Amino acid sequence: MESTNKIMVRHSSRIELSQSSLTNNINFIRKKVGDGVRISSVVKANAYGHGIRSFVKMAEKAGVGHFATASAFEAEEVLEAKSEVSDVMIMGILYDEDIEWAIRNEIEFYVFNYERLPLVLELARKVGKQAKVHIEVETGANRTGMTKKEFAPTLSFLKKHPEEIAFKGLCTHFGGAENFSNLFKINAQHERFKGFLKQCQQKKIIPEIRHIACSAAALAYKDTVYDMVRIGVAQYGFWPSPDIYYSHLQEIGKQSDGALKRIFTWKTDVMDVRDVEAGEFIGYGTSYQASQNMKVAVMPLGYSNGYPRAQSNRGHVLIKGKKAQIVGLINMNLFMVDVSHIPDVQVGDEVVLVGRQNNNTINISSFTQVTQLLNNEMLSRLPSAIPRKIVK
Repeated sequence: MESTNKIMVRHSSRIELSQSSLTNNINFIRKKVGDGVRISSVVKANAYGHGIRSFVKMAEKAGVGHFATASAFEAEEVLEAKSEVSDVMIMGILYDEDIEWAIRNEIEFYVFNYERLPLVLELARKVGKQAKVHIEVETGANRTGMTKKEFAPTLSFLKKHPEEIAFKGLCTHFGGAENFSNLFKINAQHERFKGFLKQCQQKKIIPEIRHIACSAAALAYKDTVYDMVRIGVAQYGFWPSPDIYYSHLQEIGKQSDGALKRIFTWKTDVMDVRDVEAGEFIGYGTSYQASQNMKVAVMPLGYSNGYPRAQSNRGHVLIKGKKAQIVGLINMNLFMVDVSHIPDVQVGDEVVLVGRQNNNTINISSFTQVTQLLNNEMLSRLPSAIPRKIVK
């Protein structure tokens, strides 16, 4: 009989996630926002490429008990990874057919138009559980959010059906809080949000939680910190922008600060080592020709694994703590690096694609400067199939 035991084979790369760095970041954010303010960990886009299932467990260990996603699909992943005491909130798409599932699993979700509320009421009655809704209001970003015209009847509806629908939160989304050039817009949005809050007070129906601050606002605009902050990029160790970082430096009176620590390291291994004679081309086409005898190492991944093709002939990796330049075009599942200056490189040697090795570092910014990708964009494109491992 043929064996049904599955053989565990290795992936061509791996991602390591530092628990101590994440704990450091959460503690720093908690100190910034103050006691009594709940941190909602934004884990959309597969936890910004870090991996939802691994990251949720790490965040809970760091003391986080609330997770925000962009979809029901992501919320289901969080649901499978989290402990019983943590809460999940869907900020984005929730199809009508999935509302019953969300209510049944006590998942919080945004409502940004009045027309959805009667369906939520109907399904809450069907399930026999209270729906937990956050009313998102339009304050100036003009993406999703309830208008002033819809808000008054919404409050009346919520006041009429408190047993079926919990007014869990009132929220909005800032459009560009990371850049101080947008401050006039952020201030205007905040004032509009206060107007919605005033209506709640006048109607005597108050949300359990008020939340408007993202990473940038939570770190730089103290007056936007209410009962909860939605923290995305900062928890992963990235400053939302140079503006926010320099504002922090001014506040503490320093020229640099490592308060936020990257938790992410991406690694692979040398697949092969080859000698290339002067005049020979390396890889596809004629983009790189050896000007002298060279030794190159072959990497077992490429753009299908999330490694940007724009790094061809520009980027570097770390081998034995030294930078090795990419030579030739990065193709779907292979690329080569020049190791002529690194003694005794062997098949199987560890290679750092992003992160630290000895005293050298490859930052995400080294990718984004060349490829014109945002840090978030680069990370979120990393395939979920790459194994994520939690390390100390």
